[in-house]
Amino acid sequence: MTPLHTPIFLPDPAATDAFAQRLVPVLGPGDVLLLEGQIGAGKTHFARALIHALGAVEDVPSPTFTLVQTYDVGFEIWHADLYRLSHPDEAVELGLIDAFDTALCLVEWPEKLGRDRPESALTLRFSLQGDGRSVSLSATGGDWKDRLRDV
Repeated sequence: MTPLHTPIFLPDPAATDAFAQRLVPVLGPGDVLLLEGQIGAGKTHFARALIHALGAVEDVPSPTFTLVQTYDVGFEIWHADLYRLSHPDEAVELGLIDAFDTALCLVEWPEKLGRDRPESALTLRFSLQGDGRSVSLSATGGDWKDRLRDV
């Protein structure tokens, strides 16, 4: 996986919201964002901020228990939390793998995808850093380096 940025420090929730807003112009259907990091590292907060920045006006709950929440902002957004999956085939049963081609997909706990982890995805690794958080961006494929040049 190739790092695309030096880690970005997010000192507070407002900084996370602003970071999500900066990503909006480069995202669309068919993009997959893999959100990695320990519990409490900021994955769900970032997903909420991004979904709202893309235009969703409804409440954006954590999909921990529903596994997937979908939103329509002129295109479909899938927000998945795979923490409770016990086997990668369960992601297929949810329809998530098919959604990778047609929706913007935000996937928390992507290691649960196993071999179905998309190669062209953007990985965002959230970490606790002091009182704030940091995020590192990396990718193995796709044109993410060019797309994220000004982010």
